[in-house]
Amino acid sequence: MIKRIFGFSVEHPKLIIFLTLTVTCLFLWQFPKIKIDTDPKHMLPTTSPVRVYNDEVDRLFSLHADTIVLGVSNKEGIINAGTLKKIAFITQSILKIKGVITQDVLGLSTVNDVIVKEDGLQVRPLLDNIPETKDELEIMRKVLYENPMLVERFISKDGKTTAIYIPIEPAANGKAIADLIRKIVKEVGPPEEYYLAGDPIARDTFGSQMFMQMGLFSPISGMVMCIALFFMFRNYTLVFTNMGVAMVSIFWSFGLLIGMGFPVHIMSSMMPVFLMAISTDTVHIFNEFYFRFREVKDKRRAVLETMNTVAQPVFYSDLTTAVGFASLATGAIVPVKVFGLFVAFGTFVILLMSYTFVPAILMVMKESTIQKALRREDIEEGKAQGMTWLAKLGSLSLSKRSAILKVGLVLIVFSVIGISRIHVNNNMVSWFKAKSEIRRSDKILNKELGGTSLAYFVLDSDREDFIKEPSTLRYLEALQRQLEQNPLVGKTTSVADYVKHINRVLHQNDPKFEVIPDSKDEIAQYLFLMEMSARPNDLNNVVDYPFRRANILVQLKSWDAGIMRKLIQAVEKYTLDHPLPEAKFKPAGIAYFNMVWNDEVLWGMISSFLASLVLVLGILIFEYRSFKWGIISFIPLLATIVIIYGMVGWIGKDFDMPISVLSTLSLGMAIDFAIHFVSRFKQRYKEAPNLEEALVWTVSRPGKGIMRNAILFALGFAVMMFASLTPYITVGIFMALIMILSSIATLIYLPALIVHFKKSLSFKGGR
Repeated sequence: MIKRIFGFSVEHPKLIIFLTLTVTCLFLWQFPKIKIDTDPKHMLPTTSPVRVYNDEVDRLFSLHADTIVLGVSNKEGIINAGTLKKIAFITQSILKIKGVITQDVLGLSTVNDVIVKEDGLQVRPLLDNIPETKDELEIMRKVLYENPMLVERFISKDGKTTAIYIPIEPAANGKAIADLIRKIVKEVGPPEEYYLAGDPIARDTFGSQMFMQMGLFSPISGMVMCIALFFMFRNYTLVFTNMGVAMVSIFWSFGLLIGMGFPVHIMSSMMPVFLMAISTDTVHIFNEFYFRFREVKDKRRAVLETMNTVAQPVFYSDLTTAVGFASLATGAIVPVKVFGLFVAFGTFVILLMSYTFVPAILMVMKESTIQKALRREDIEEGKAQGMTWLAKLGSLSLSKRSAILKVGLVLIVFSVIGISRIHVNNNMVSWFKAKSEIRRSDKILNKELGGTSLAYFVLDSDREDFIKEPSTLRYLEALQRQLEQNPLVGKTTSVADYVKHINRVLHQNDPKFEVIPDSKDEIAQYLFLMEMSARPNDLNNVVDYPFRRANILVQLKSWDAGIMRKLIQAVEKYTLDHPLPEAKFKPAGIAYFNMVWNDEVLWGMISSFLASLVLVLGILIFEYRSFKWGIISFIPLLATIVIIYGMVGWIGKDFDMPISVLSTLSLGMAIDFAIHFVSRFKQRYKEAPNLEEALVWTVSRPGKGIMRNAILFALGFAVMMFASLTPYITVGIFMALIMILSSIATLIYLPALIVHFKKSLSFKGGR
């Protein structure tokens, strides 16, 4: 079947090119329907327990998962008339922005202050009137610092920083709203400094920049690969062919994805880079074609002999790559499934183009053009230098195989120790460079105030008025103090804090009454007074009105998923050591969601990756009809992965989303080299049955294609090191390393392994 396909392409090259362009246009027709989705929440299905429960908690306590934090800082202190007027103006301007949930914006000019009147409690905005005189400012300072619920949430301990919390509608774009806020604060101007942070900004800014980065670096990467291809083959047509294969696979994959109604998500946006990299497998065809054309001096014969020679290794290398990506569909995360399946589809498109489009282009090339390219490459010099260098490398691998294998074993052991040090974690804020506005703002606000990440611990009971019990409120208070022992917990708030503060206010603001009353009736009365006086959300955020449930709001000074995990463990330990009858705690909030999707996405990708390793090994065993040859071919892949992830552990890099994505790509690329090497070696050994000569020949001739592929791939990804987003920098650095290591492992270790285990391996057709 394969021979018929490329045979037809050789006989009808113009028809193949026309059909390829026609089908590509049909897929491009789908592009205007494109939909973009950058929300990490959609990484989990709507039926996911964490999404369902988070939505339930948000409704129950009138909470908003998407909240922007605006920090305002003045080195001389914010409690001055000028700064307070600016804060009031900024707040009023923010309330006019479409997409902002105006009634729930919280800042100094909207947060409530509780005072005592003759008829009971009175709640009024803290900045109902801007203080002007020194005495008025001092009174405001006193009010702020006498209310523990305000300190570190609305004003820093040193009085130099405040925050405005801006909830936005679920469909609103955090980056767009942040840009409007930046215009407002720019109009207000110095000496105050302004900092914007929060999950919506990080999420939507990353989504926006992600597409900009892909739009910028994909063509730059392609251009670098084109330049490298030209210097390798001195032929513009071959450069066009390789890039054509990449573009066709990208257009077909995205066209199918869009046509089937899937949005382009964070994961699927990376498809162009992956497919461009996988398409470099066509270099093996070009490499062999140049050798064949030099030998036979006839284009048609050279194309047919080339395809006959490389068709099988190209098929299995692309098959294993496709299987590796398709294995991601075994997970539960829809965008990851889509990413895996459509990259697998794109890989099969590349395979189809290798059998059709590539030989068709080779057939329409003029022989004079090919000969000219070969003269420019300087055949004799190439044989004298490039071939000798690779031949020496092959000879070195055989003569020093014992030392090489020992060094490899030491590296593996060292890397395994490094892997044991890996920390699985994800932090979207860290996806921006350290000097970026988002990272800088997040760092400052986390340092000066309670924190920009929010978690909830919901106390749930079946008994009405359970929350009004003094013992229940004291339990909440004690648990808050326990959570605050974690240095990355900046601030906790619960209904217990409201009750304590009302108790103090009703007792002439005496600090010694900042405690939970002993009487349930007294607590009930305080809560009733608060309900009647305050705006609804003051209590809605922390308690339900049957008073069966209470919510502890926890502000975190880090977006690390590991922090939330430690807090959950702390709550579980505390409730185990101090049981609370009739009640239980459940985590929720954006921090909890990030932890769950971190675990499900990362561990899901890891489990899929491990499953794909088994599938790839099975394919290798099937291809060679030998378990031992399958294992030998598998070793360079395994060694590359172990060394790379050992390096991750030793340098202290978190195993995050970008690193987990690399595992899949490293699987496809590292095994490609081994497949090409072993397949071509077995072909050569069958023709000339001398083990060492066949191995040196394989390192010299197909090895040149492997080196070209590795260099081409590494250069294409290396440009991403100049990206502004750290995931792309990570992908760029590690993919370049993966290509170098996998090519070295293939050209140096495979010959050594084959000779070392030659007595156990079957060499049909030779001695």
